Amino acid sequence: METRGIEDMFDFRRFPKQAALLLLLLIYSPVGICLMLIRIFVGLHVFLISCALPEGFIRRFIVRIMCSVLGLHVRQKNPRSRDKNTKLYICNHVTEFDHNVINLLTPCNTPQLEGSTGFVCWARGFMEIHSTASQAAMKECLQRYCCTDGTAPLLLFPEEGTTNGRVGLLKFSSWPFSLTESIQPVALRVTRPLISLNTPESSWLMELFWTFFAPCTVYHVSWLPPVSRQEGESSQEFANKVQELLAVELGLISTKMTKADKAEHIKRQRHSVPQRAASVTPVRLGFKVQSLTTDDHRLAKMATQVKDVLPHVPLNVITKDLAKTNCIDTTITNLLEIKEDTQVEAAEIATSGASKGGSHSSASAPTIKPAAKSFGKTPVDRHLSFQERKEAMYNFARRRYIDKHGLDQDD
Repeated sequence: METRGIEDMFDFRRFPKQAALLLLLLIYSPVGICLMLIRIFVGLHVFLISCALPEGFIRRFIVRIMCSVLGLHVRQKNPRSRDKNTKLYICNHVTEFDHNVINLLTPCNTPQLEGSTGFVCWARGFMEIHSTASQAAMKECLQRYCCTDGTAPLLLFPEEGTTNGRVGLLKFSSWPFSLTESIQPVALRVTRPLISLNTPESSWLMELFWTFFAPCTVYHVSWLPPVSRQEGESSQEFANKVQELLAVELGLISTKMTKADKAEHIKRQRHSVPQRAASVTPVRLGFKVQSLTTDDHRLAKMATQVKDVLPHVPLNVITKDLAKTNCIDTTITNLLEIKEDTQVEAAEIATSGASKGGSHSSASAPTIKPAAKSFGKTPVDRHLSFQERKEAMYNFARRRYIDKHGLDQDD
């Protein structure tokens, strides 16, 4: 499990990835919307009936039948393993309505440890705890409840967070196992076609609407024999033992990932969505964008090599020429010739500005420009060749000036 990663334990997509299932969901959508509207109306009646009828077998039977209309089907395995003297049920957590489903099979109370209080807490079927200023106060309150005769058993979810129920169990918190010496493990498996059972950042109300929209949601409840704490066994060891029992029963893997790890993973997923969205455009453009980035890197590397040979040439000029030639040697030759022409023109401007007067000769200047005898294979050779061309260029400009103004060679 650790090699698969925590992302396998949660569904961040509500809809399936397969094209065939998406098409089937699209065809089913009008039916699902009609079912959702009808089930909202029926659900109000289920709520009123559950409030009006007294606690007992008759109410649980009627509500269970009406929940089947809502698409919630409950099946249980090994009901005879349920111990009536056990005051604490320990169950894995899959959906926001696990406690309601198990309450259809046997009376039990689930404390609301976090979230809304008051009417909403009562309407969802939670038991509100008032002394929740600290975990110690909460544990003391629940311990007193378990020691009170005539109270219904407690139902706790030590994972403290939902999973998709397909891969593994979150690490069980140890504090529920310090309440009593004996617990009743309850293994819960939930299946639903077409859409996911839950998404990490969805509210319980949104999950209720999706439950009404789905064709059905089947809850498989398996009762395991009660487990007692061994002598000298700590609460965490007791929790690990029960976690392993439930994992084996469900065919899942017992992990060391906690509720905090889930919260951190959700935070990473939330921040990674904008990054993935920003990277969609270059990915959709295809291989051209990737090759462009690769070419830019290669041109930058080639420009650096040319810069080593011609340190006085600006880098943008080198890069522009390399984009045309795509060859280091050709670019160096081109830049040397450009440098040579520029310096010849500069020499002409300087000499003409220095002259104080005189007639301009119509004699034509030499048309043959000095060129290197050979192009060096190494940077040192190319540098020497450049110095030779530079000296020849100066001589060429001097001769041109002398011929133009009719001066003697000695002058």
